[in-house]
Amino acid sequence: MERESRIALVALLVALVMAAALAFMAISIKTGLLQFRDADRIVSVKGLAERTVEADLALWPINFIVAGNSLDRLQADIEAQQDLIRSFLLLKGFAETEVQLSMPKITDQHSNVYGQTLPPERYRAEVTVLVRTAEVEKVKTGMQGVGELVKSGVALSQSYEFQPRFLFTRLETIKPDMIADATRDARAAADQFARDANAQVGSIRRASQGYFSIEDVDPYTPEVKRVRVVTSIDYSLD
Repeated sequence: MERESRIALVALLVALVMAAALAFMAISIKTGLLQFRDADRIVSVKGLAERTVEADLALWPINFIVAGNSLDRLQADIEAQQDLIRSFLLLKGFAETEVQLSMPKITDQHSNVYGQTLPPERYRAEVTVLVRTAEVEKVKTGMQGVGELVKSGVALSQSYEFQPRFLFTRLETIKPDMIADATRDARAAADQFARDANAQVGSIRRASQGYFSIEDVDPYTPEVKRVRVVTSIDYSLD
C-alpha cells in the first residue's frame, strides 16, 4: 500500500506540473497573439516639406586664354589680362578680398607632336580669376557686362566648367522648421488613414529623417533654390 501511495503521489505531482506548464503556455500564446495584433496596427506615412530660398553665395570663375612663344612674354600677358579683369570687377563694386587669382595652367603645344603642323604659338596658358561673394545680385549684373572685357582684349573661355554657381549655405537655419513641417504633413496623412479605417492615431513607433536636397527651381534662375526633405514615420493605431 505504501508503494501504491508513493506512485499515486508522483502521478499527482506530474499532473500538477503538466497543468501548470499548459496554463503558462496558454498565457504566453495569448500574450503573443495580443502583441502580434498590436504590431499589425501600425500605419507608415511620409511627410514632405519644401522651401524656396535665395542663394547666399556666388562663385563666378572668369577664365581666359593667352598664347605666345616666350614664357616671359606669356607671363606678362597673363598679368596684363588679370589686371584688366581685376579693374573691371572693382568697377562693378566687388571688393579686393572677393577676387582670387589662380595659378596659370601652361601647356607646351610643341611637345609630343608627331607628324602634325605645329601651332603658331608654342605656349598656351589657361587662367581663372574667381569671384567668391555673398553679393549674388552683383554677380548677375557683372555677368551681363563681360563684353567689356572682350572689347579690352581679354580672350574669355566659355565652357560648362566655368559657369557661375549659386549656392545656399544656410540650411541649418531652416532645417528645424522644415522637419517640423514634414512631421505635421506625415501626421495629417496618418489622421486621414485612421479616419478611413475607423481608428485613432496613437504614438510614434519609429521615425527617420530623410536627406535634404537643394536644387535649382529651374535652369533659368539658378540663384533661386528649392529645398526639400521627406520624413518617414510609423504611428500606432488605437
